[in-house]
Amino acid sequence: MWPSFLSLVSLYGGYLRRCFSAAGLSQQTIDIDDETTIAFWGPKPNKSTGRPSLLLLHGFGPMAIWQWRRQVQFLAHDFDIYVPDLVFFGGSTTKSAERTEVFQAISVAKLLEKIGVEKYSVLGTSYGGFVAYHMARIWPERIEKVIIASSGVNMRRKDNDAMLKRANVEKIDEFLLPMTAEQLRTLMKLAVCNGAGRRMPDFFLNDFIHKLYLENREEKIELLKSLTLGREDTINLSPLFQEVLIIWGDHDQLFPLEMAKELKEIMGEKSRLEVMKDASHVPQIEDPAEFNRLVRTFLCGS
Repeated sequence: MWPSFLSLVSLYGGYLRRCFSAAGLSQQTIDIDDETTIAFWGPKPNKSTGRPSLLLLHGFGPMAIWQWRRQVQFLAHDFDIYVPDLVFFGGSTTKSAERTEVFQAISVAKLLEKIGVEKYSVLGTSYGGFVAYHMARIWPERIEKVIIASSGVNMRRKDNDAMLKRANVEKIDEFLLPMTAEQLRTLMKLAVCNGAGRRMPDFFLNDFIHKLYLENREEKIELLKSLTLGREDTINLSPLFQEVLIIWGDHDQLFPLEMAKELKEIMGEKSRLEVMKDASHVPQIEDPAEFNRLVRTFLCGS
């Protein structure tokens, strides 16, 4: 194992933190109750800007700063941005036995209530989209607009089985929580359209796994096993009260594009679907300029 001062992952993590700080955000940690602590990036305490608030919810993978850099840099001009680590990611943890995405939604809502954010829009990608859906469903009076990106909240059991088959694994944690360089290559092959990771050396991928995937691994497996969505053979979703923007990559191999079209129909007349070309499961990273344009236009108008 390389020492930390030679770790490219550690060095890039420092760069990401500097990017968030340069966008006017500060790293903070708050106990939202007696059991749960949430780490997040947000405006400096007691610094009111009068701008609308936007919550960014990351997917199942590395902590939040690794998934939202380009969005924070672009959107911080127009919004007060809040970027939490979901429970058991980054610095967020709990003593509670709860593991569902509904618990994640309740925890994030408690965070925003505790720091005095009364109304906000929410953008969630993949697993974060599950959390965003529940937040919008439970608190329609707080959440103004909803963006669901690359998130199969309409997943059925057969969709989960098909994803496992594409990844050639038996259990979802073998795919989403890689422990070997080859497993991480498989994840990157399916998640990114340009085949990122195929040419990366094992030592770099192993460093990535050690720094970003091993912490709280057992608890993250419990999160996957406790998902309330996607457990049944039928879809049990209701339309949201808010306007909804659905963003999807046309080559998404985790949640195929057909799921996005179906989700739009379920969400109803207040929803619209934007399909990004030559993108897979992480369009906010693959084509940040187009992704950011879609988000800003939806939230602010053209």
